[in-house]
Amino acid sequence: MSQTVIDINHLSKRYRIGKIERYQTLRETITDIIKTPFHHYDKNQTKQFIWALKDVNLKIKKGDVVGIIGPNGAGKSTLLKILARITEPTHGQIKIIGRVGSLLEVGTGFHLELTGRENIYLNGAVLGMSKAEIEEKFDDIVEFAGTKKFLDTPLKHYSSGMYLRLAFAVAAHLDPEILLVDEVLAVGDIEFQKKCLGKISDIAKEGRTVLFVSHNLQAVSTLTSKAIYLKSGKVVYFGKTNDAINHYIHENKDKALIYEDKSSITSPKITKVKLYTSFSNNVQKNGDKLIVEIHIKTLKPIKGVCLSFQITDDRDQNYIHLWTFDSELPMCRLAGTNIVRCTIPKLRLYMGKYFLKLYLSEPPGGEQFQYLEHICPFEVVMYGKHREFPWYPQTCAYLEEAKWKII
Repeated sequence: MSQTVIDINHLSKRYRIGKIERYQTLRETITDIIKTPFHHYDKNQTKQFIWALKDVNLKIKKGDVVGIIGPNGAGKSTLLKILARITEPTHGQIKIIGRVGSLLEVGTGFHLELTGRENIYLNGAVLGMSKAEIEEKFDDIVEFAGTKKFLDTPLKHYSSGMYLRLAFAVAAHLDPEILLVDEVLAVGDIEFQKKCLGKISDIAKEGRTVLFVSHNLQAVSTLTSKAIYLKSGKVVYFGKTNDAINHYIHENKDKALIYEDKSSITSPKITKVKLYTSFSNNVQKNGDKLIVEIHIKTLKPIKGVCLSFQITDDRDQNYIHLWTFDSELPMCRLAGTNIVRCTIPKLRLYMGKYFLKLYLSEPPGGEQFQYLEHICPFEVVMYGKHREFPWYPQTCAYLEEAKWKII
């Protein structure tokens, strides 16, 4: 049985609203006591605080690669900051076995007045490494960060991108037994994000423990085997990553992603468009069935209606165009609401964010009744499609099935 390296018991963290918590000097503490020797209970006191974490209990085993997901304000970053000893818990206990490295905010633990070279040695010393151990990893850190020309430049002159690359390189290469990573994919260019994902994957394969916070559910699915779903400071689910993601998606369904128009009509009009995706919240798995349901309202029967839609990306690049005509599928021949469904048996779009663009018109040369664009946003993901290398964003636009053989 694997050893428990992080044992969290009844962990809670409370912040005072409108007041920045900081450590006080002994003199400040004594002064406060002299000024207010008797503390009076305020019945409204509970309203001045917010619980970022509330009674969290977790056991993380050695070698576990754990994703932490949840909406903004769920307590994800607070949990990592407590584990990294940046902030203290209000209640509860944590037992950690092993050296902890962290990348929680860009350059956390770096000193702006020191050079890149000096900060590498400083962070290594903080992790408890000897000078010889740091020097052994030094060249790898510099190569990964790509900041060789600026090694002897103070960090205050680094761009945010350089800062981030060096911070991640130090955190990932100085051999921590436990690595804490918070939203490293939120900044940096695509190539750097790929390097980060690759490095985290390598660390995981080495049997070290990783806790990875991200809103990028695809990255969490690719890199981690377990995940914690946090909501309002409490653990909703802790188990297999795909199960945790499913819990998160289903609990945060957004009905606003359905296009709907309830205004009055004078001509045929699309009044509602709804997607039936693999998961709720308009999340579609590559290779799964996708259904587009279109409601068309007419005041009187008409003949010869043409209906089509395209699937586009956020740059309005078209990828799929599907259509039907009244001659193929009689529609709108009765007044009222006509519901048309289009089923794509296996959507092969590569992971990314997409939208619908719709057209409703008479036959070519006739009147165009309606044109809708940039509606029904949905995301294509690669959950459960595991391979030797991670799925990277923007690799392609379309993924086809093929058969390989040696001839």
